Amino acid sequence: MSDNAFSDFSMFELFRIETDNQTKILTSGLLALERDNHAPGQTEALMRAAHSLKGAARIINLNAAVRISHAMEDCFVAAQKGKILLGQKQIDLLLSGVDLLLEIAQTQETEVTRWESGQKKRVDSFVAAASQFLEGKMADGSAEASTPLPVKPIKAKPGPLLNREETPAKLTTDSSAQGETDRVLRVTADNLNRLLGLAGESLVESRHLNSFTESLLRLKRHHGDLTRMLDACCSTVSSKAVNAETLERLRDMQHKVMECRQFLTDRLADLEMFDRRSVNLSHRLYEEALACRMRPFADGIHGFPRMVRDVARFLEKEVKLEISGEMTQVDRDVLEKLEAPLTHLLRNAVDHGIELPEQRALTGKPALSLVRLEARHLAGMLQVVVSDDGRGIDPEALRTAIVQKNFTTAELASKMSKAELIEFLFLPRFTLKESVTEISGRGVGLDVVRNMVKQLRGTVNVSSQLGKGTHFTLQLPLTLSVARMLLVEIDQEPYAFPLPFITRTLKLPPTSIEMLEGRQHFKFDGQHIGLITSHQILGRAKAKPTSDDLSVIVVEDNDLFYGVVVDRFLGERELVVHALDPRLGKIKDISAGALMEDGSPLLIIDVEDLIRSIGQIVARGSLNVIQEIDTTTAPKKKKRILIVEDSLTVRELERKLLDNAGYEVEVTVNGMDGWNAVRTGNFDLVISDVDMPRMDGIELVKHIRNDARIKSLPVIIVSYKDREEDRRRGLEAGADYYMAKENFQPAALRDAVRDMIGDPSA
Repeated sequence: MSDNAFSDFSMFELFRIETDNQTKILTSGLLALERDNHAPGQTEALMRAAHSLKGAARIINLNAAVRISHAMEDCFVAAQKGKILLGQKQIDLLLSGVDLLLEIAQTQETEVTRWESGQKKRVDSFVAAASQFLEGKMADGSAEASTPLPVKPIKAKPGPLLNREETPAKLTTDSSAQGETDRVLRVTADNLNRLLGLAGESLVESRHLNSFTESLLRLKRHHGDLTRMLDACCSTVSSKAVNAETLERLRDMQHKVMECRQFLTDRLADLEMFDRRSVNLSHRLYEEALACRMRPFADGIHGFPRMVRDVARFLEKEVKLEISGEMTQVDRDVLEKLEAPLTHLLRNAVDHGIELPEQRALTGKPALSLVRLEARHLAGMLQVVVSDDGRGIDPEALRTAIVQKNFTTAELASKMSKAELIEFLFLPRFTLKESVTEISGRGVGLDVVRNMVKQLRGTVNVSSQLGKGTHFTLQLPLTLSVARMLLVEIDQEPYAFPLPFITRTLKLPPTSIEMLEGRQHFKFDGQHIGLITSHQILGRAKAKPTSDDLSVIVVEDNDLFYGVVVDRFLGERELVVHALDPRLGKIKDISAGALMEDGSPLLIIDVEDLIRSIGQIVARGSLNVIQEIDTTTAPKKKKRILIVEDSLTVRELERKLLDNAGYEVEVTVNGMDGWNAVRTGNFDLVISDVDMPRMDGIELVKHIRNDARIKSLPVIIVSYKDREEDRRRGLEAGADYYMAKENFQPAALRDAVRDMIGDPSA
């Protein structure tokens, strides 16, 4: 940083920053030496860090810090020269010196003198022990170096400098010359939050042009209808005896309409281009604003290696912590909130999961056990995994504990699946440990983890294999400011469902609804899924009966699925999430709010709360019937065909042909729109071109074949390309039929459709 960036800081605040940075180097270096006593370059780095701390402490007359860092520096110099060996006991001693330095830095400036007076014996004891070490009186394993019971990762407390509202954020600009130092500006966290919020709103607002474009497309279709009506009128009157003036006026009108149609087409193309540029610019703006808030995963976990090492030492276990994905970028708010759940999971892994060395030997495992902490970006989310190679979760021991703690009866527990049993681990204060200790969290259960993950709008899943180990997988948003949602309509009002909490969306024919034990169900992936209306859960007006397909969102709770019926799907959106006024308290089934593109508000569903509400309704036996459908008199539903074609002429020809044949036809003008439509439209057949903007037909077919829900959907490709390699490429992608436009015959297409899906109402 430049000098100007620190111009407002006191000398003690600068010492706090120096200590925070240098103690990270000391801790990581000492742990590296413990793993490999000959780790190259470590003692040199350790010596420089201690020397820097000594100088910083001397400048502000912190005598205790000077003595501690000087003693540590002497040890590192001696080790570098080969005069002494840094064994495990010596590293314990030096780590305790790191703790003392952090304590001094974390103390308020006005209380430092009192700290030095009150902790003088501890400082004297450390300096004396280091002196004995240098004199050779503390051989490895021959002296006692106390290791304090670790409770949590050592972390600098936020003083005036580290306060979240005052934290300086480093904003860099591209250097104009090689080696030029990046510019650094001080920006408060609140400023960054506001910047990201505005960028997020800009990103959402940019989507508004899309709806305007769709409106113009509808206008274009109406204009096309008008053109065809005028053409038909001209054809009719030209065959009759009309005066030349009237016929000339009609032809002028026809020409003017064609000019208007071409003008509308051109302006629509301009608007689509502007829409793409606007969305791209807003997306880039949001990404740049988000990058200012992103920090590497390593910034939030530097205390974990020390914590795992100390816990393992206290429990007399041999544990190696492996960390991967340290440079994975994470929103600072997400990173800060991750510390508590990850601390709990890592401590549990060492305490509960990992066996003692002698126990591992009996099962053929190496004495050194492995705990892994991994972070990665996956499908637009942050995935964090904590795993171990320990004993795993014993389902029978868990079943016994559940019964002993009176959570359920022995009869019900005996029928529970492994997944259902594991859910009990997340109950408040539930533990399998017979005795409660500092290490085991004093009985605090995994509910701490689940609650924190829920606050982050994420999910946590557990998998375990007895004797092999346990995996905890946390799925979290990359940022808390903008989230991807499914918008639905319920009683003429929009609501949003967070995508990570949705198992499946589908269109359900009313004839698929069955009665089972007095409740309405439908079959889904081989099992019966109970149905309930969103109207009943949210207390809205009763849903109106309809013979159309039902819009259903499938949600899951502990391997138990529910189908929530909404009025209709409105599509996916990126929404800026706004917290509700805290004076409202917790609103049942609602987690937050957001704004639509037109500025109208909507509520975001709390899916976990929604599932609990469903459970209460089912338990009361007050489940409403979705609707009564008389299948004997209900009209036969037409089979639906989606045409994906960018050529107006070909598209209209195919649409009219199949519409006249009795099929229900929907059209889209490019591959991306086709893919969005096919996922939610419940079609019986897709007819697609190959060369199209945004996504070509081959990619569209591949997307369909890779989606488990619609992979068996029949697809016909109609293309101008008639070479054998083009035909083979389409069929290899997964198309069921390939037809060349050059040899296109209406009867051939109609026959191909009937061969694929049968008659329109069969």
